[in-house]
Amino acid sequence: MGADAWSHGQYVDEKASARESLQGLYEGDTSKMGYLQDLIARSYTESGLDPQTFMLVRMAALAALDAAPASWLMNIAVSGEAGLGPDLTLGSLIAIAPVIGTARVVSAAGNMIKALKFAEAAIAEKEHIL
Repeated sequence: MGADAWSHGQYVDEKASARESLQGLYEGDTSKMGYLQDLIARSYTESGLDPQTFMLVRMAALAALDAAPASWLMNIAVSGEAGLGPDLTLGSLIAIAPVIGTARVVSAAGNMIKALKFAEAAIAEKEHIL
């Protein structure tokens, strides 16, 4: 096996690893993206906000940016741990609608539903495996 074959094999392995990380990120799994986890943790610490307010601000930003379902998935999970229920999340979307527009709020609602379906599918898959 020549150096070119090894280089090609290494490239394929790195490409597969990158794809796996990107797929996980798309599905809301940041475990392979330690930098993102560290960034989120640091932003919480530096913000000085209580957990619920921090998550409401993040939810508002996600809606304003028309964030992907995976982004919502990660934040929905953490906001539940912070004691933030669906009523407060919906209330924050209603509060920001005049600023970001109803189309973004409707899109956010749809992306949140998609995120919850991702979570349900993942749970069902884990239960099926066990």
